[in-house]
Amino acid sequence: MLNSEIAKLLNEQITKELYSAYVYLDMANFYSDHNLNGFENWFYVQMQEERDHALLFRQYLLNNDEQVKLLPIEAPNIEFVNLKDPLVAALAHEITVTESINKIYEATYTYNDYRTRQFLDWFIKEQGEEEKNSNDLIKRFELFGDDAKSLYMLDSELGARVYAAPSLVL
Repeated sequence: MLNSEIAKLLNEQITKELYSAYVYLDMANFYSDHNLNGFENWFYVQMQEERDHALLFRQYLLNNDEQVKLLPIEAPNIEFVNLKDPLVAALAHEITVTESINKIYEATYTYNDYRTRQFLDWFIKEQGEEEKNSNDLIKRFELFGDDAKSLYMLDSELGARVYAAPSLVL
């Protein structure tokens, strides 16, 4: 069985991951409204990843005979003024998620929970990739976003992104 504080943090992380899925779906909707289907696709794939992250936390709790407690999920409350705003908001959001996972990781040291620490190792690596991908997309948008042809090409490239389920084995 898990320490009760660790179980509580993991349950809270499920909600945070599902909220992330909401945030990315909102961003996908924003780009859809602007006929940037590639950007829409990129954020839709992000939404799918976040949903699956929540399910991984859920399964980990169940595998450790812990009760899953679903908490309310807020609606995203982010206003986007220009095409770059969701990109910047996505990076800020990923940094927040990283901080949350780091908090759980830190708690595993307090309670000598080596198994949960090993489970979280995948998420630590994943968050590094998420932050890099978000930052890279901002940089690319800054390079190409002001030129319609370049924006079209970037949008087309982002449209080719395909969802791949996480390969974490529980």
